Amino acid sequence: MIYSRIGAICAGMIGVGALLGAGQTRAQTQIQTQIQTWPERPVHIIVAFGTGGTIDTLTRIVADKLEGLWKQGVVVDNRPGGAGNIGAAAAAHAPPDGYTLHMGGQPLTANVTLAPTTSFDAVKDFEPVIFIAWGQDVLMVGKDSPYKNFSDLLAAAKAKPGELNYGSLGVGSSGHLATVLLENATDMRVQHVPYTSVGQLQADTTTGRINMWISTLGGQLGVIKGGNLRALAVSGEKRATSLPDVPTFSEMGIPLAEPSSWFGLFAPRGTPREIVTKINADVNAIVSAPDMREKMNNLGFQLKGGSPQDLADAMAPDIAKWEKVSKTPAYSAQ
Repeated sequence: MIYSRIGAICAGMIGVGALLGAGQTRAQTQIQTQIQTWPERPVHIIVAFGTGGTIDTLTRIVADKLEGLWKQGVVVDNRPGGAGNIGAAAAAHAPPDGYTLHMGGQPLTANVTLAPTTSFDAVKDFEPVIFIAWGQDVLMVGKDSPYKNFSDLLAAAKAKPGELNYGSLGVGSSGHLATVLLENATDMRVQHVPYTSVGQLQADTTTGRINMWISTLGGQLGVIKGGNLRALAVSGEKRATSLPDVPTFSEMGIPLAEPSSWFGLFAPRGTPREIVTKINADVNAIVSAPDMREKMNNLGFQLKGGSPQDLADAMAPDIAKWEKVSKTPAYSAQ
C-alpha cells in the first residue's frame, strides 16, 4: 500500500517534470524561431540628439540601407537632451530583443566623466554591435564673419580671452569636445554657448551671433556649400575630399590630426548573440560597399566596420581620454 502510494507520487513527479521539460523546450524553440525570423516588425534606432545633425545624418543613411536588406522599416527615433544621456538611457532600458538599437558616439564615453548619470552604465548596459565610422570635424564661421582664416580667428581669441564664443549641441557633444581639444592645443579661450537645436545653432552662426562652431563635417556640408557658413579648418591628416581648399589643423601646426568624433551601433545588454551577429554582418556589408565608402568619404566619414569586440575595445581608452581632458584648463573653465 505504502509502496503503491510512493510509486504514484514518483510517477506524478515524473509527469510534472516531463510537462515542465516540454514547456521549457517549447519556450526555447519559440525563442529560437523569433531569433531566426528577426526582424518581423520595424526596428527603432535611438539617436540621442536632434534631427539635422551629423549623427542623425549618418543614422538615416545606414537605416535606409538596412531597410533594403531587412525588408522592414527602420525608424530613426531622436531623443535629444541631457548631453545625450536621455536617449542613451532609453535605449539601454529597452527590451533586449533587437528591435531597439542605439547609435552612439563619443558622448557615450565622454559622459562617464563629463556628464555622469545613474540612469545607465555606458559599458555594462549595452551590447556593442559595430564601430561604424570616424567623423572629420570642421571649424566654421558665419558667411559675413570678419575672420577670413583660422589665423585671424585665433589671433582675435587670444587678444580677447573669453570674449569670443562658440556654439555646440551641449556638454559632451562632438562640437563641445572638439573645441575643448582645440583650446588646449592653442591656448585660446572662448565662451561656450550650448544649444538644443541644430537649426538654431546654424542660424546663429550664420548671422554672427555665434563666432565659431566645430561640428562633424557630414551634417554641415550642405550649409557650407550653400554659402551660409564658411569653413576655416578641418581635423584629420588629410584635407576633406569635399572641401579641398580648406586646410587641416595639422597643416597649421596644430596637433588635431586624430578625429574626436566616432559612431557605433549598440543594443541593450542581453540582446541575443545571434541577432547581434546578424546586425553586425549586415552593417559590415553596408560599410564595405564601394559606393557607400565613396559617398561617406565625401561627407567626411571614414567608415570602419569590424567585430562587436572591436567596438568594445575602443570604449575603455576613449573613457580614459575624456577623463584626462576633464582635468585640463580649457575644460575646467567651462
